[in-house]
Amino acid sequence: MNHDGHPLRLALLMDPLEEGWPSMDLAGEALHEQFHGPLADRVWVTSLRPKMLPLARKLPVLRERRQALNVDRVLTRFLTYPTRAALRTRGHDAYHVVDHSYAQLVHALPAERTGVYCHDLDAFRCLVEPEKEPRPAWFRAMAWTTLKGLQRAAVVFHSTRAVREELLRHGLVRAERLVHAPLGVSPEYGPEPLPGDTSDEVLRPLGGRPYVLHVGSGIPRKRVDVLFEVFAALRRQHPDLRLVQQGAALNENQQAHVARLGIGDALLQPPKLDRATLAGLYRKARAVLVTSEAEGFGLPVIEAMACGTRVVASDLPVLREVGGDAVTYVPVGDIGAWTEAVHRVLESPESDAARNQRVARGRGYSWTNHARTILDTYRRLTGY
Repeated sequence: MNHDGHPLRLALLMDPLEEGWPSMDLAGEALHEQFHGPLADRVWVTSLRPKMLPLARKLPVLRERRQALNVDRVLTRFLTYPTRAALRTRGHDAYHVVDHSYAQLVHALPAERTGVYCHDLDAFRCLVEPEKEPRPAWFRAMAWTTLKGLQRAAVVFHSTRAVREELLRHGLVRAERLVHAPLGVSPEYGPEPLPGDTSDEVLRPLGGRPYVLHVGSGIPRKRVDVLFEVFAALRRQHPDLRLVQQGAALNENQQAHVARLGIGDALLQPPKLDRATLAGLYRKARAVLVTSEAEGFGLPVIEAMACGTRVVASDLPVLREVGGDAVTYVPVGDIGAWTEAVHRVLESPESDAARNQRVARGRGYSWTNHARTILDTYRRLTGY
């Protein structure tokens, strides 16, 4: 506590739920839970999570179009949310922006007492590597505004050394302003089920058949195209095998890909699940596949490990950093190598020691440690 005798007053700025990013929602909700739970005696937290105003979606000419949602997203990010943040969080000692894609909020806050959590560099890719992600001028202007917000912040948190190295390599943030605060594993993810696990009902359509699991969106870097190709190849050797995919709304091209491969009858995509039920899916899967070509951290890796489930993942530095030697790694996009690696996992027995190693590594990632690192940083920053 400071000389006035009260805990640090922290404003927690979260993504609107309409954004539909489960990992960002989890990051904000986990901090909220920690600051209202184990760390409540050290911090008074105000969590701000505004709704995305349906301005464009009310216009008759745009109401049924996806462009209307994107217009509302831009208005929320750059107009309504910054205004609300400036008005609703006055008098706080420090400000924490949960998602770097909302770093433009820093322009409306006391930058010298504000921090941003940078999960990856995707929001700035069109600026730092335009050859990889060409974008129109208006999009680059928005990214530039967001990047400038990140650079104004007093501190930038990151989940892995890989993200830190990328920030430094592109000269985006000075080293002394970077703080390593790895993400955590929620208590639901463990080798034993908890109350609320309805995974048996979710998996009923599989009729008891074995399955592999993928958790993540359908955005390009997740490489669900590789996932589908690998699964199709595996079915030739394992005809009873099924694929459970949680989190991706498949676009027309991805749906056509599934149809061309003839795997639609073996694909199960449950609606968004609560954590206890998702943990049940992890535990019962024969393997969890992480086919991404780029990641900032890899929450499914640590969640699956904490549940004791074997993981086969793309050979990315960030995933090796998170998974260590408890994960099987495969070159990105190599369908043959992926198919062989997963086949070996499905065919080979494993020891209790290997499973225990995965559980221990996964449970080593703690939301309490994550929250404590962030809180201690703000206490030092503000002199508490």
